[in-house]
Amino acid sequence: QVQLVESGGGLVPAGGSLRLSCTASGRTFSSIAMGWFRQAPGKERDFVAAIRWSTGFTVYADSVKGRFTISRDNAKYTVYLQMNSLQPEDTAVYYCAAKFGATTTNAYDYWGQGTQVTVSS
Repeated sequence: QVQLVESGGGLVPAGGSLRLSCTASGRTFSSIAMGWFRQAPGKERDFVAAIRWSTGFTVYADSVKGRFTISRDNAKYTVYLQMNSLQPEDTAVYYCAAKFGATTTNAYDYWGQGTQVTVSS
């Protein structure tokens, strides 16, 4: 089992920045991939970014490339999502997720509770 707790959401004006955090606990993390997803009202949950815990290999959705950066702090068992140049269309509930195995854009097994990000125009 892996437990995930997100923090860092909030309200920000367009063009602003936010950093989300996700702290993990439970099983060891050497073979784990961690990702961020988001779900806007009335829409499906979409992949945002993922990182391989052991190597730092990253994957991004095209919509956030160049604006968002995923990183991890091994000592704190924490993954971050730095979000810059935020736009109203980035408004969503952001979820942290984890899986054992390949670093992919889907098929994650463990989920956090979500944190709201609202970007005002």
